[in-house]
Amino acid sequence: MANESKPQQNSEAGHSEQVKNEIKGKNPEYTFSNLKGQGGDTQPSKLDFILDIPLEITVELGRTKMLIHDLLQLGQGSVIELSKPAGDTLEILANNRLIAKGDVVVMNDKYGIRLTEVISPVERLEKLK
Repeated sequence: MANESKPQQNSEAGHSEQVKNEIKGKNPEYTFSNLKGQGGDTQPSKLDFILDIPLEITVELGRTKMLIHDLLQLGQGSVIELSKPAGDTLEILANNRLIAKGDVVVMNDKYGIRLTEVISPVERLEKLK
């Protein structure tokens, strides 16, 4: 029985060393390739498997707080005042995370958003902290 636990400890130590090497980037399986210029390739990208994941995109016009009493008084034709001033840029959220800001446009009798500012990935990561 004592002999069985010794090889297990060695394999655990080997696994620990393998994990350390992977974290340090010594394992090529976990390296990231440059994504530039891959649009015309016939081979599927390593990121293709995530491209079909649905995201909820929200355009936020503004917010407000209201008492339940006031909410119950609302009817057709009521106006709710929002916190954002008219003409201010709208926030575009992907799964409730700010990704861009933009202005309202009308295209073919439908509303759209013209992006005026795209939040950089670095800024998005900083907001997660």
